[in-house]
Amino acid sequence: MVKSKKWMVIFMMFFLMVPSVSLAGSIKDGSSGEPGEWYVGDIPSNGSSSKHPILFVHGLNSSSETWYENNDMYETAYQNGYETAFIDLHPGKDMWENGALLKQKIKEIYQHFGKKIVVVAHSKGGIDTQSALIHYEADPFVERVITLSTPHYGSELADLAYSSWASWLAGTLGSKNDATHSLQTGYMDYFRSVTDQHENVLHTPIFTFGGTEWGSFGSSLYWGGLYLQPYGSNDGAVTVNSSRLPYSTEIKVGEWNHTTIKGATTFHHFKDYLNENAPAAAEFQTASLHHEQQAPVGHSLTGGEYTGTHQERVHVEKDASSVTFDWISDQKDTDLTLISPNKKTYRSFTVTKDDSEFLNSAYHHLITIHQPDAGKWTIETKANQKEHYLLDTAFESPVNAMLSREIEGNRMKVKSGKKMKVKTDMTIEYYGKNGKWKQRKVKPKKNGNAFEIPNLGEGIYNMTMDIEGSVDGSPLERTIIQSVYVDAHGKIYSP
Repeated sequence: MVKSKKWMVIFMMFFLMVPSVSLAGSIKDGSSGEPGEWYVGDIPSNGSSSKHPILFVHGLNSSSETWYENNDMYETAYQNGYETAFIDLHPGKDMWENGALLKQKIKEIYQHFGKKIVVVAHSKGGIDTQSALIHYEADPFVERVITLSTPHYGSELADLAYSSWASWLAGTLGSKNDATHSLQTGYMDYFRSVTDQHENVLHTPIFTFGGTEWGSFGSSLYWGGLYLQPYGSNDGAVTVNSSRLPYSTEIKVGEWNHTTIKGATTFHHFKDYLNENAPAAAEFQTASLHHEQQAPVGHSLTGGEYTGTHQERVHVEKDASSVTFDWISDQKDTDLTLISPNKKTYRSFTVTKDDSEFLNSAYHHLITIHQPDAGKWTIETKANQKEHYLLDTAFESPVNAMLSREIEGNRMKVKSGKKMKVKTDMTIEYYGKNGKWKQRKVKPKKNGNAFEIPNLGEGIYNMTMDIEGSVDGSPLERTIIQSVYVDAHGKIYSP
């Protein structure tokens, strides 16, 4: 009996030492996830009037729990004497709906604490926050904003999710929603145009963080990092360029991936910006700003569905130093065999489950071949049930820098280098403002590599360009994905 009491005392002491998250809304049983509900953390004993309360805002397809379940961000803020609040937004809604909701709740949270708050936002949460501040006038209640790998200019992974090759797989996995749709780079170029010139844009200082790590080969963010690599340094979901704003102050770009950047290691870099005597926004612009970037073309995409057995073939040109095959599927136990042009077989695929924001719960079957033989490579597959898949082949090759695309007016053009002969097919996935969807094949102009973007009305146009050809007589293939937004007046916005 004495032993039992001893353990009870130890348990109660531990319980009292660990901060809890208490409810400030009316959510049932204290569970998170109900949009609009918000919570406050325990009041720290070492708090002071000079410290601003922190509101943590989650990102795409997430919830408030991301800050305190398997994450020490909340506990670290508490130990450092900061009052905290956590909010649930719509995990799959765009910045307009979440911005309007967040404005209302920011005012409530301001009234609760009786002073201005500092917002710390992860990923799309930073866009939702900026929408609330600028377009819904929540800025009087916020002292400053700190964004952790926010895709201020969108993410090319969102473009991929809505492309003709991947949109059906993303739909099967439940990754297609208003939030992902709004993060396409073409639409975010429009959002920047109506946000960055707004009269409210400089009322609240913004401080940014970016990440450069993807994780190890086969990890959940590795495929995203590999796909985004041609666009620059990234954290497996968002490029460093996209994490910046021209009128913000960049606190740090560090070795974080898109998950670890919202952990306590970043807190120690931004804690000096949370109090009354915080450093002012820098008088100079961020050193390296987002700009239009002609990224090398280093991927080939194909996809579909099948039952039983199936084959996909990919041409690898000579002089490629490596090629990575990523079979992205809704099935974990697919039987895969890779066959080289000289009939050598490979079966050692690394399988991992995707827990990122854009193809969540997909299974990646990865294999990298160094110094690959030039010619036709074949992947043979077997599945016991219907399988939806996307094959992403990533090349390390001089060819990557020989291909580019450009938009001039309403014309999209694929440009190729000398000694190259290429032919391009283009498919448009059109998503109208009223929810209307159309798919259209677009015929090229006379030279075979220039296309006129049709006027289908206001909305997002996601263009998939499949390139086939040769360089020095060696067959090659690549895929380019580009999104643009067309407004009600026919003006085209593109990254």
